[in-house]
Amino acid sequence: MKSLEFERLFEALPSPYMVLDSDLRYVAVNRAYENAVMRTRADLVGEKLFDMFPNEGEGGRRLTASFDEVLKSGAPDTIAFIPYEIPRPAEAGGGFEQRYWTATHTPLKNVEGKVEFIIQNTIDVTEIVRLKEASSVPFRAVPSELALLKHAQNVEEAYQTSVSQAEEFRGLFRQAPGMIAVLQGPDHVFTFVNDSYSRFIGGRDTIGRSVRAAIPEIEGQGFFEMLDEVYSKGRSFSGEGVRVMIRSQEQAEPIESFIDFSYNPIRDAAGEISGVFVQGFDRTESIRAAQRQRVLIDELNHRVKNTLSTVQAMARQSFRNITNPEEARYAFEARIMALSQAHDVLSARRWEAAGLSVLLRQELAGFDPARVRMVGPEVHLTSKSAIALAMVFHELATNANRHGAMATAAGTLEVEWTVSERGARRHLAVTWREALEDAPERELTSGFGVRMLKRIIEGELAGTLSLDLGNSSLICRFDVALSEVDEFEISAA
Repeated sequence: MKSLEFERLFEALPSPYMVLDSDLRYVAVNRAYENAVMRTRADLVGEKLFDMFPNEGEGGRRLTASFDEVLKSGAPDTIAFIPYEIPRPAEAGGGFEQRYWTATHTPLKNVEGKVEFIIQNTIDVTEIVRLKEASSVPFRAVPSELALLKHAQNVEEAYQTSVSQAEEFRGLFRQAPGMIAVLQGPDHVFTFVNDSYSRFIGGRDTIGRSVRAAIPEIEGQGFFEMLDEVYSKGRSFSGEGVRVMIRSQEQAEPIESFIDFSYNPIRDAAGEISGVFVQGFDRTESIRAAQRQRVLIDELNHRVKNTLSTVQAMARQSFRNITNPEEARYAFEARIMALSQAHDVLSARRWEAAGLSVLLRQELAGFDPARVRMVGPEVHLTSKSAIALAMVFHELATNANRHGAMATAAGTLEVEWTVSERGARRHLAVTWREALEDAPERELTSGFGVRMLKRIIEGELAGTLSLDLGNSSLICRFDVALSEVDEFEISAA
């Protein structure tokens, strides 16, 4: 009985009504709607609205947007004024008739709260529009219907303008290079995040979630407490280059990042705090670059001091008790060149390491390869060890060339080295072995920079040195502790 009464009421309503399902398919229409669109319910029920009344113009777009908004939000939506062409039936002459409407769309939800149907109530204001268009006499009285129409047009224009401006405003915020978020309520629920903010937190879902639920890993870093104080006391907070451990992806491990940020209260018309406006900027790369630059500057200062100390020691050794100034100058210049070559090797590897065999080959490049043999694992030396050992090899090679194995036609040179673990340190043991024929001992030791070898190996590298000098051989053994050493395959040259 109640269903029948409802059907009678629906049918008797003087204003046009229709009911659509979620696919915008007609479910019911009343008689007033049939008269307004010049179609019977038999023509309409079961058919889609835009199949029956297609419109690709502004009216169609606005109508579609209103339906989408109702389905999405579950709230009613009103179009104050919309022009919409209605196709005439063939018996009415065919073609299209321009009509003007005011439409209200109301959702009907199922037990789960999902929008299942949309009720549309339309008011045909076409005659009022035509009356307005026909009134061309200036200063005539404006009927109440025209005033109502003008008000509806103004309302709709203002609404469309506000929507357009709001979307443009949100678009500007969304594309801003800095991070922006809007939090509402004491739980700091996200109502807006822009693209930069979303990228910073790995694109995780935030809208409708509290900060504590969306970004739980920042617990204990002070940010939640600052947000609480902004909301409760209206106090603003800001920071520059602040460290934060945060996940770049929702399931990843937190990583160290650095941000500039500000938290400011949002107040309503009554002056009450309703939320927090968050601004930020990702400073991670610039902070890390500054840290790397600081490390590089410190390392450069350290290397310059070490290099100057080495040059100073070479000068003292080269010009101590000189009897031949030209020979002293030559020795000093040769040592400077050896130091420069060691720097070149390190620079090629960004001062991270230098190969021991590379330093040896560079220093022994002027000798006959058939008379030189090198055996040992490839070792990467730190910059300190590389420069120190380059000077050691230079002194040994200079002596071999002037007084040792390479000063004779049949002498040979063998360099062998090993790396071993001793406790927590790695040690490099090097044996420099020269074989000579009929070389007097006094020439073997003449001009030999023993003091420099001792200063470098025993002093700078805290190692041990032994020299075994004979009429037909020279054996130099030294052992130094190394750090940051890597071993590779055994190689021989």
